[in-house]
Amino acid sequence: DSAKNGFSFKGIKDYLECYRSGKLTPSQVAKNIIAMLEDCDKSTPPLRAIVQWDPKQIMLMAEASTTRYRNKCTLSCLDGIPVCLKEEFKVVPYHHRVGTVYLGTQPETEDATVAKKLREAGAIIIGVSNMHELGTGTTGCNPNRYHKIPRNPYNPNHFTGGSSSGSAAAVAAGLCPVAIGTDGGGSVRIPASFCGVVGLKGTFGRISCHGCLPLSYSTVSVGPICTSVADAAIVYSILAEPDLLYPYGLKQPKATLSDMCAPDLKGLKLGVDWTFFKACDAEVLSACTKAVKHLESLGASVVEVSLPEMEEVRVAHGICILSEMRDFLQPDFNKHFHEMNLETRVSLALASQFTALDYIKANRQRTRTMRFLQEIFSTVNCILTPAIPCTAPRIYESDFLTGSSDMSFTVRSMRFMQLGNFTGIPGLVVPIGYSTAGLPISLQVMAKWWDEAVLLRIGLKLEQFRDQTKKPSIYYDILA
Repeated sequence: DSAKNGFSFKGIKDYLECYRSGKLTPSQVAKNIIAMLEDCDKSTPPLRAIVQWDPKQIMLMAEASTTRYRNKCTLSCLDGIPVCLKEEFKVVPYHHRVGTVYLGTQPETEDATVAKKLREAGAIIIGVSNMHELGTGTTGCNPNRYHKIPRNPYNPNHFTGGSSSGSAAAVAAGLCPVAIGTDGGGSVRIPASFCGVVGLKGTFGRISCHGCLPLSYSTVSVGPICTSVADAAIVYSILAEPDLLYPYGLKQPKATLSDMCAPDLKGLKLGVDWTFFKACDAEVLSACTKAVKHLESLGASVVEVSLPEMEEVRVAHGICILSEMRDFLQPDFNKHFHEMNLETRVSLALASQFTALDYIKANRQRTRTMRFLQEIFSTVNCILTPAIPCTAPRIYESDFLTGSSDMSFTVRSMRFMQLGNFTGIPGLVVPIGYSTAGLPISLQVMAKWWDEAVLLRIGLKLEQFRDQTKKPSIYYDILA
């Protein structure tokens, strides 16, 4: 814990201190949240982070938690902690719309594994969060009637990033310290970076995707978005384990947090491909380079590495994720084409141009790239890159009516993200500063398969680099 002067986000520890000292109960916190959620919907502009919520459900979970605190029999570190889940997960009793207007016509009767585990840990699920329709973009722009465009708490005239847009906005706006997202092309890490919070994409298969719409089965990982690295570690430790209903993660090694709190980074080798690293805006490059030096000052050594065939990786990842989504959404594309956002139609139409040969070649590239990474990780503990080459883009008036489709921005925003999705390695983004316009900038750390512990260890030290945390312009202090 690094206590700092000025603003700091309220995290799991702050909630637990209030509950354990008796200053507040989970029920009182839940009442505050319900009042704030009502305010969010009425404010100008509306935040649109949480798109479905039910005060009765929130109070039921909160009252059960309050009783457990009274009887001193809490379930976990997450007991009484407010959380939200991306609308891509099934959460009882909400509609599983996945950002669309046509899916989830009936309320859900069964929880996704992640939702079930959060309930078993005693968390208070405050609702489901907004998302880019069917996860097909990186802005979070979703103009349809159920969702609307979520606003970036640091500047409501800018996008949150996507596709776990509402999850990042909810955490940055203080509505909950923990949110769960999915990441097939940066969908946890992009919004976390644009909204100035921490985002962890687990190793492929590490956290169960059961009960999540299987849009792209070979690229998507689940992960938490939190106000701090410590909180991400807590959530990760509760969610990361094999699930019989999700075969991809069955053979995983046990999740550990070994050496996470080591006093320094001595003995760690941080790999940087400087040519790749430098392909970003000047402000982003300046902040990220200084952050790398900070890690070096804590005893780590920076080793120059070469990430080969990154252009091939970019194209091959695009072919894999789009082909798999197009395959899964074929019936939707035929039946609900006119109910989809324009941008979704374009993406799926583009995806229909790929052939079986393209998909086979892309997967051969995946095998090659995984081999290159095995070699690189035999010499370094992690790879560092900026999180995103730019800061959050602004929202234009036309976006509210027709949505936004900017393929060059989509490609650029995913630049540092695709390697992790394509090969399944874990990645962590940590906010390290702000642009002159006050928008957040983050650094990304990636490690070898199943080695989330080293990401969290480096992430904790990376948090100390930022000399101050700026308060978002939309912020609710639930514990006040």
